[in-house]
Amino acid sequence: MQNYAMNLLEQLDHNPQAGTQKRASIYARVSTVEQAEEGYSIDEQINVLRQWCEQEGYVIHKEYVDRGISGKNIRGRPAIQELLHDANQKCFDVVLVWKLNRLSRKSVDLLNIVEILQNKGIGFRSHTERYETETPTGRLLFQMMAAVAEFERANIAENVKMGMLARAREGSWNGGQVLGYDVVSIPSDNRKRKISKLFINEKEAQTVKRIFELYTGGHGYKAIANTVNKEGHRSKKENTFSISAIRTILTNPIYVGFIRYNVRQDWSEKRRNNINPNPVIEKGLHEPIISEETWEKAQAILKSRSKTPNRVHSGEYPLTGVMKCPACGAGMVLGRTTNTNKDGSKRVLEYYVCGAWKNKGTAACRSNGIRTEYADKYVLDKIGGLATNDKLMRDVVAKVNGGLNEKTSPLQKEYKVLKKSLSEIESKKDKVLGLYEDGVIEKVDLVERLEKLNVEKKLTEERLSPLELQLSGQNQINVDYELVKEVMSNFVSNYKKTITTEQKKRLLHLLIKEIRIGESREINSIQIQLNNEVVRHFTKQGEEKSSSEDDFSSPFSILIDL
Repeated sequence: MQNYAMNLLEQLDHNPQAGTQKRASIYARVSTVEQAEEGYSIDEQINVLRQWCEQEGYVIHKEYVDRGISGKNIRGRPAIQELLHDANQKCFDVVLVWKLNRLSRKSVDLLNIVEILQNKGIGFRSHTERYETETPTGRLLFQMMAAVAEFERANIAENVKMGMLARAREGSWNGGQVLGYDVVSIPSDNRKRKISKLFINEKEAQTVKRIFELYTGGHGYKAIANTVNKEGHRSKKENTFSISAIRTILTNPIYVGFIRYNVRQDWSEKRRNNINPNPVIEKGLHEPIISEETWEKAQAILKSRSKTPNRVHSGEYPLTGVMKCPACGAGMVLGRTTNTNKDGSKRVLEYYVCGAWKNKGTAACRSNGIRTEYADKYVLDKIGGLATNDKLMRDVVAKVNGGLNEKTSPLQKEYKVLKKSLSEIESKKDKVLGLYEDGVIEKVDLVERLEKLNVEKKLTEERLSPLELQLSGQNQINVDYELVKEVMSNFVSNYKKTITTEQKKRLLHLLIKEIRIGESREINSIQIQLNNEVVRHFTKQGEEKSSSEDDFSSPFSILIDL
């Protein structure tokens, strides 16, 4: 009896299928267009995959859902990013999708994602395309289907683009919300698709008219923004108006009754850098808000002012963006004032000022200016002082590591609790064996109890595994004094050798995350960041270390306050 019990215990311990189930993660995605035209549904995808899990004996770890998001790339999809992060922690054993193109429509992304999963020992399954990526044949089929998915995406994109161009040439609106109008969806001949029509929003139309009135009356962008913000006018999203928002309104022909479309080609890939020299501009089906006379007058002023050359100022302003406004937290930008000396000569004073104030006026914030000369010198002296003061650097490193240890302490407590639970489970198994050997319980009870304890053990180990990785990571990213010393010394050396203003600014922005100033307009703190990019840039071994990391893994990042 004793030998049987020991053999049974050993079999249960080493059989991964005994009392355990594979942990599956479900991923579902649908774009707005697909849901409208093809009838795809997130809920339908998830229901199918839940049933599949039940059939295969998988336990669902988590459902990751990207709603209304295109499959063109993975960077703008929070759920897939979360899934990849959890995969890095080995939180599940297999990823399930309803169809291959739900994961991505770009073959390169599909191949990269599956490779990342496989490197972590995680499987990948598609409900519609049944093949295994672990075999050579399965991988070949997978790569072929990935290419087909990308081909389908390209076809869909081309068809949508042609349809929208045709609608624009008919004077129909293809865009989203626009100030001054309400966009109303109405049925079309195609039952699967609705078309958008523009109807004047009287309250917002008054804002548009006021902006054109001020501009044709001789006001500049900032003066207009300041005025309309103080008068209580707000954007479509109830925000205050910025200089760029004012200019966008003044140059949009929609307000004089025209549709403008395809101004920038391949927006999702190239953003603002691919301006179309021949956009579609057609008479729209909507009612105009301003008269042609007002529009022509505004455009004439725009044209005359665009011929005035911008003033060129010398000087270095490397802290724009990283220095934050003490009142609203916006990035500080360059501002200038001109003072008149006693002898009548003019003197230009340069400040870092609140970006919200400069763009939107006093309705958004105050200037909160701080002299550029003082700020630049203070920051460089502070960093240079740290690089050359050994005691100060050791004190800073000790303080940072003390903070990291405080964060690690709760993890260590949980780790100890789980390790104790594992020990208690082993003790319970020994007791169950003892009861069987003493004839207190039958063989059936022995097997049942051991299976339950093994399930409990497996679940505890699953909780323990990512915790061990976290603690290991915390130990690895403890700030090393020699690393900080090398980074700071090399930064100072590189900065002194750098010639151009732009290069100096890039170096500072690489090292500094944020600079805070107080109400008295003096610098309160400088936040240095240590991460993969900083280590790669300012240490000899950095490039080698960084090249071995996954593109999708969580970045190493530590902040140091000076």
